[in-house]
Amino acid sequence: MAAQAFTRNYRDHSNDTGYQFEFHCDKCGNGFRSTFQASALGVGSKIAKGLGSLFGGSKLWGAGVAADHLKDGLRGSGWDDAFKKAIGEIKPKFHQCTRCGNWVCPDVCWNESRNLCEACAPDLAEEAAHHQAQIASQQIADKMRNADLVEGIDVKAAMVSACPHCKARLAAGAKFCAGCGKPVSASAVPSKKFCSGCGTQLPGGAKFCSGCGTSAEG
Repeated sequence: MAAQAFTRNYRDHSNDTGYQFEFHCDKCGNGFRSTFQASALGVGSKIAKGLGSLFGGSKLWGAGVAADHLKDGLRGSGWDDAFKKAIGEIKPKFHQCTRCGNWVCPDVCWNESRNLCEACAPDLAEEAAHHQAQIASQQIADKMRNADLVEGIDVKAAMVSACPHCKARLAAGAKFCAGCGKPVSASAVPSKKFCSGCGTQLPGGAKFCSGCGTSAEG
């Protein structure tokens, strides 16, 4: 007779040598793994094949193959029996909520005082702590928004992100470069120069125009 899982959250870890199952809480996912149940046919098949490989005996190897076929034929009932036994072992470790029907772990997801899972009957102390922390976080954010964190920075002054002299990165509102010590205010930034012959913008330090060759000093 086929067995039915007492929770929809389970994993089958069975292999050729036996059966083992892992059942999980419907709420948090924590769980328990059942005791491994060895399959006599599976173990016998492994031993027969191993001996056949070691001694080169075709009869022993054939016995192992035959055991595999027999094991496959009995796999359905063997699996069902093992699964039913695993349920009997693990089921007492969970509680079923009579409101939602979920099976949950008693240590984390069960409200003992309400006799319901915490999804249906949240723990009030946990909820109070949660909301208190959330509101405190929001209040901190509000205070930070209202606090002047840029006092001393002239927000109307033109800002530059890198020193015009050595190209070092600058802190917001910096008046002098921490790398070379030179002033970095917008007024200290060299003005753009253009060729008097063709109007091409000249790069800093250029002595002649790259477009027409006119002297930059002219």
